[in-house]
Amino acid sequence: MKKLSTLFALLVAFSLVLAACGSGGTAVQDEFSALAEFEGLKLDAGSCDYGGKVLSIEAVDELTVVFTLCKPDPAFEAKIAFTPFGIQPQEHLARTGGSGELLENPIGTGPYQVAEWDRGNQIVYTRFDDYWGESNGASTVTLRWLTEGAARLQELQAGTADYVSNISPSDYATVQNDPNLQILYHQNPNVFYIGFTNTASPYDNVDVRRAIALGIDYQRIVDNFYPDGSEVASHFTPCAIPNGCEGESWYEFDAEAGRALLAEAGYPDGFTTRLYYRDVFRVYLPEPARVATEIQAQLQENLGITVEVVPMESGEFIAASTSGELTDGMHLLGWGADYPHVTNFMDFHFGANNPQFGNAHAEIYGPLQEASSIADVATAAPLYAEANNAVKELVPLIPVAHGAAAHAALASLQGAYYPPFGAPQFNFLNNGTDSLVFVQNAEPISLDCADETDGESLTACQQVVETLLEYGKDSGATFPELATSCDANADSTVWTCHLRDGVKFHDGSDFDADDVVASWARGLDASNPYHVGNTGSFDYYGYLWDSFMNVPAE
Repeated sequence: MKKLSTLFALLVAFSLVLAACGSGGTAVQDEFSALAEFEGLKLDAGSCDYGGKVLSIEAVDELTVVFTLCKPDPAFEAKIAFTPFGIQPQEHLARTGGSGELLENPIGTGPYQVAEWDRGNQIVYTRFDDYWGESNGASTVTLRWLTEGAARLQELQAGTADYVSNISPSDYATVQNDPNLQILYHQNPNVFYIGFTNTASPYDNVDVRRAIALGIDYQRIVDNFYPDGSEVASHFTPCAIPNGCEGESWYEFDAEAGRALLAEAGYPDGFTTRLYYRDVFRVYLPEPARVATEIQAQLQENLGITVEVVPMESGEFIAASTSGELTDGMHLLGWGADYPHVTNFMDFHFGANNPQFGNAHAEIYGPLQEASSIADVATAAPLYAEANNAVKELVPLIPVAHGAAAHAALASLQGAYYPPFGAPQFNFLNNGTDSLVFVQNAEPISLDCADETDGESLTACQQVVETLLEYGKDSGATFPELATSCDANADSTVWTCHLRDGVKFHDGSDFDADDVVASWARGLDASNPYHVGNTGSFDYYGYLWDSFMNVPAE
């Protein structure tokens, strides 16, 4: 991998001086100009034998990047628009070593830059005046967080916040009946699930997992804890996603059958276990503590299983659950669609390298890998039916509900919206002053979103770091962001992305193709010196592109 060197730059400058002096400089300039041809960075796997989707990413000139894939990926454009694949200056990645300061101080090209993160209290953003795009927002935006939905609403009613996310289902009517407020419905496909790690007893026994799937009264949970418009999950992926609901529907509640199966598995009197969760209000789980207690009560009543409910700090819970460390119990988690394709739900959770549920099942990831390169929805449908049926048979998790949700803002806030994919952009919100306050449900874990998966971090990052493409305000369609276009070859294995000219990073440096390659190399290449991050898991790179390059041998 090479890059235009400082030496070449100086030589070019010198040649220009000679040319200006008319002392035979033209010939010298031509020679040095030829030497100074752009030699961009290239990330190259060498072959596709490593099992991933990406063969290479190359900066062919300052404003062109070519992605060469190992096989077609119909979701390519949707994936690269996702916040974890945002671009930062290669110099900033190198200077921070891929961690440390990078976790709290991302350098992007977005409409806002981070001025201060007061841990535990707030993040303050200032408007980036050299932003290339539309920016009607306030000069200062403060992002705060409150766990309780009622507390967030009180901030809005008191006028100390302009916008609050995820209002409680019981507060919908209050917002609708208050002329000073506006309610914003959120059409994001999502799922709430109960996860198991199958590497320890009793969850290494599939009949135990099936018995619990039979012993949960799903409708009671939806009726008691979810707002109107929510539904019991018939499949892991919501039916709004094409191919999400291929295959058999999930188990119906049948406590008697569950008890019989648990007895056959060797637990006629149940057992004692734990139920882990993070106390963060999410669209897929609006009342986490109350739902955890409800499941605790149902498992005791229906199956004789005694459950200790264990709330955990958000970052600690995400790290432990997604790495498969919660082996002595179940965990409550969920997923909101990042982009409108079934791979976002299925490939992320059931990929061969995901340790969250213990040992991965080839019966699930095999058909998923084959389906992920098929663009035609009908052609891929039988493979997704096979994968969904295997999820039901093997029960690595239990899909419970697809939640409806709403957010609220002051009626005077112009441009208030919540997109179905991603988070609201602060630069589109206008309250007519120089200061705006946005309150969400939890503190970000870090602002290095290449290595985070929680929505609270992604919302915070999205204001700062931009991607090649972006989602629409009201759909999952993709539009140009840092790339003016990404064009595919005939079989969609080569994508050429043409970059926007004249874009600057917050540190004043110019955006170019090398920054794209460097940012992707950091996430995708396990041997990259800046592949460090917060936890170092880089889940979206590993799962959505099937594997990391250059994984060290164990």
